[in-house]
Parts: sequence; structure tokens; C-alpha cells
Amino acid sequence: MHVGMSTFFQNLAGLTDRQVYRHEVAMADLAEPLGFDSVWAAEHHFDNYTMCPNVAQFLTYMAGRTKRVKLGSMVMVLPWHDPVRLAEEVSVLDHVSDGRAILGIGRGLGRIEFDGFRAVMGESRQRFVEYSEAILNALETGWIESAGQLYRQPRTAIRPSPHSSFKGRVYASAVSPESARIMARLGVGLLIIAQKPWDKTVAELNAYREIYREIHNNAEPPKPIVACFICCNEDAAAADAMHDKYTRGYSRSALDHYEFHNEGLADIKGYEYYGALAQNIRKHGVDAFVNFLADLQVRGTPQQVYDQMLQYQHLTDCAGFIGIFSFGGMPHDVAEANMRLFAKEVLPRLQALEVGASVGTPLAIAAE
Repeated sequence: MHVGMSTFFQNLAGLTDRQVYRHEVAMADLAEPLGFDSVWAAEHHFDNYTMCPNVAQFLTYMAGRTKRVKLGSMVMVLPWHDPVRLAEEVSVLDHVSDGRAILGIGRGLGRIEFDGFRAVMGESRQRFVEYSEAILNALETGWIESAGQLYRQPRTAIRPSPHSSFKGRVYASAVSPESARIMARLGVGLLIIAQKPWDKTVAELNAYREIYREIHNNAEPPKPIVACFICCNEDAAAADAMHDKYTRGYSRSALDHYEFHNEGLADIKGYEYYGALAQNIRKHGVDAFVNFLADLQVRGTPQQVYDQMLQYQHLTDCAGFIGIFSFGGMPHDVAEANMRLFAKEVLPRLQALEVGASVGTPLAIAAE
């Protein structure tokens, strides 16, 4: 099984942004010597929720600091980008890393970010579809073009031309059922970041698989990747204390950044699902939602962490995990100890699991 780690660049502890960046780069530098299979970063803008506005730039920097690990975006939010520039940046990353890039894409949810980019949030689903079609085709052919409703692009060369095929190494975050249908049609895998009960996640994952097989002549879809916020400690009580403070801190920051409690999201085209979620939060309370979101994440002794992640693998039949070890205002020394203990006691056991699929390997190469 593939197991990566993700930086998060979250600043909830009143540090300078420089201090956060030094720490997160240091965590990323640990990934390869500790045995992780990949390094990831998530794109966000304009507040302290997470401060990596240019994922391609960060991963290209990490490509020069590493030799083996794959380099993944978790995710690049397509409506905030010029598709030509994004295709070029991904191609550069793949060349300088000698084919180690994994492309994660999404359509975005944070209203603060759409406002900051002067982008129409209600157009995000249509732009995601048109941009992703153009970008994925460009990364296969070396040419980008589109005659879409919102995106019109004359045929233009991507240089450097693509290093190798991205088929089999593109994943998309999908929370709403409608998005999962889009991902199946695009032929990409799913990146699962737990935000809903696991039974609903599994039901939607199965629906995606059925749609994928129907569209792609009974071909099996890529196995998903699951991202987890992890608190690992030799002492179970200490792990619970980390969870109560830092995972709940992350969960509260996610609620605030995404405005999960804002029922007005229901009035924005493509975000009706989140309006229903906000009504549920109003019914049960913010603290209940924060606790629910936190409890979807992973905590405990190394054995408990392994058991919980094994359970998630069985539920989703995932091909890989992405662990996040620094978040929610966690002190930097605690975050490093968290990651080191996981790498020593849990990582080798997960990597030894046979899951019948690779992560980040082009299908043509995987078949050889």
C-alpha cells in the first residue's frame, strides 16, 4: 500500500507565517528519509486555514530536495487557475521530478477564495468540468484547446510537452454526489477527505464505481486515496488529548473557512448540498458538527492507529493513505514526534498490505 504525508501550512497558534513555512518544509524534508511514499500539499488562499497558494511551486521545490517520493496536489482548485498555466506548471513539475507528479484536482468551496479571485462561485462546477477536460487532454496530447460554454481556448502547445501519461495518476476530491458522477465520467480516481458518515461515503463511492464501469465499458475504476488527520502517541490518553485539542481545532477551522454552517450556500448553484449540511448543523449545533468531523479522523496508540486505518481501507478498498501530522495549532515538536512515531510503528505495516493497485503510476507503466 502507498502511504504519503501532506504538509498543511496551518497557522492557528499565532506564529509568524515564516515560522510555519520553516516547520512545514522541515516536515516535508523528513518524508523521504522516514520512508513515506509521497509528499502532498493543499491549495488555499487568503487566511490562516492553510497557506500554500501555489501547490505546483511548492512541489517543484520539493522535487529538487528529494529523489524518490512522489509529489501530489491535494488539490489544485481548477476554477481559480488559467488552465494553460496550470497545465504548463504540472508539466514542468513532472519533468523536473522525472515523472513523480500526482495530479489532484477539485472545484473549490471556500467563498473567501472565490471572492478574492473575483470568481463566480456559481460557475465553479461548469468551469471545473470544462477546465479539467482541457487540462487532462493537454497532459496526454501536448495541446490544450476548448470550445466550452465558459472556457474557449484556441489550440495551443504545452511546452515542455508532457513527460509521460497522467492516466492512472489523477485524483479528484468529491464531496457531493453530483461531483462523484463528474469524476467517473472524467475517468479519474477519488481523493477522499472524510467529511460525512462513512456509510454515506461508501455508498457514494460505490455509486461512482458503477457509473465509471458503465461509462468506461466495464473497466475497473482507480482505487481511491484516503486522507487522514492523525494523532499518534504511545499513550492512548495522550493521543486522546491531542485529538481533543488539535483535531477539534482543525475541525473548527474547517467549519469557519468553508462556512459549513452558512445556509446561504444553498442559494449558490452547485452548492445546494452544503445548504442542507448547514441546516443539519443548525439543528444539532456547531460543537456537535466539530466533534463529528474530528471523530472521522485517526487517533490512538500506534496499534490503534493501524487498526483504524485498516478499517478505513476495508471500507473503501483504497490503494493509499495520505497522513497529515501537523494541524490545529499543534506545537511543532509535538507534530514532528507524531510523524516520527507513525513512521516507525505504523507506516511499515501499512506499506506491507497488498491492495492490488499502485498510486501515482501511469496505467501504461503499471501494466508493464
